[in-house]
Amino acid sequence: MEGPKILFTIPYLNINVTETVVDTWLVMAVITLICIWLTRNLKVVPTTRRQIVAEKLVEMANNLVNNTMGERYKFLTPYIAALFASSIIGSLSSLVGLRPFTADLSTTLSWALLAFIMIQGNNIRLNGIGGWLKGFMEPVPFLLPLNIVSEIASPISMSFRHFGNIAAGMVITSLLYSALAALSRFVIGWIPNEFVASIPIFQLGLPAILSIYFDVFTSFLQAYIISMLTMVFVSGVDPRN
Repeated sequence: MEGPKILFTIPYLNINVTETVVDTWLVMAVITLICIWLTRNLKVVPTTRRQIVAEKLVEMANNLVNNTMGERYKFLTPYIAALFASSIIGSLSSLVGLRPFTADLSTTLSWALLAFIMIQGNNIRLNGIGGWLKGFMEPVPFLLPLNIVSEIASPISMSFRHFGNIAAGMVITSLLYSALAALSRFVIGWIPNEFVASIPIFQLGLPAILSIYFDVFTSFLQAYIISMLTMVFVSGVDPRN
């Protein structure tokens, strides 16, 4: 699988702008427009389906964070909601012909690194610098190297899990289309009419069914997983849990 294409280079700065960057900004624009549309002319008592949908989405996000992290972490609800929305819409962008930016390791790694910073920051906030450093030597001091490796491995595993599943779906779908195109040429390539012989009949139906799994189900699943892992890891350092 090829990496993201370089679409253009910013003059003088010599900065390459790839598909990942452009698609990320497009997805952010879509999410922003959806939020603006859902929150226009809100009433104390909902009078439109749009407001009911908006309130339901907010309620679902609040419940997810409260049930996973506890109510004291409700301030993280906007971030978790934004992470989930970015992941799901970014992955589903393949349905409209875009290259999903979640298939780029730089995207998922940046989310995982942000989660790593939040984990360490929350640990220091709750336990202080001394308690944070002491935690690397528990339960016994000679486990210090393993504990450090474990902390570093968490964001790496998060990023590769999300990236790997989305990228694998792209690769499998591409290989399937190529194989079915070859099968179509083999089966009906003998027909004298060039137009009929060039119709990829075996590419109809099956790829669409597999797309439901790889593009829709997997996208929702990976968005849910990375959101849950972020919440579990961040709240997991809280001694009150």
